[in-house]
Amino acid sequence: MAHRILIVDDALFMRNMLRDIFVGAGYDVIGEAENGQEAVRQYQQLRPDLVTMDIVMPEYSGIEALQDILAFAPQARVLMCSALGQETMVMEALEKGACDFVIKPFQPQQVLEVVARVLN
Repeated sequence: MAHRILIVDDALFMRNMLRDIFVGAGYDVIGEAENGQEAVRQYQQLRPDLVTMDIVMPEYSGIEALQDILAFAPQARVLMCSALGQETMVMEALEKGACDFVIKPFQPQQVLEVVARVLN
């Protein structure tokens, strides 16, 4: 059975790019969210194996959503995605329980290597 992934990013093009990468590699994308609050709701409903989480989003940040998801499910695996120049926020996310991170813009192979490491 393929690992199940929830993609969280406020940019539709980024969600589409990640979905294409994951589906092409045989993963099952079971949901997408465009903000942190939606991410928390979908995590609770769908219980994915992995969440890819943008850090900077309107309304509710990826770090806030990370904390809520981990409060609900301490075993959750959340992979943060951030733009160059957000190193401070990446470090904060890792300190608060994120499994790993990828820096945008990224190459598909780079994303898949980090995902495989987090899931294994």
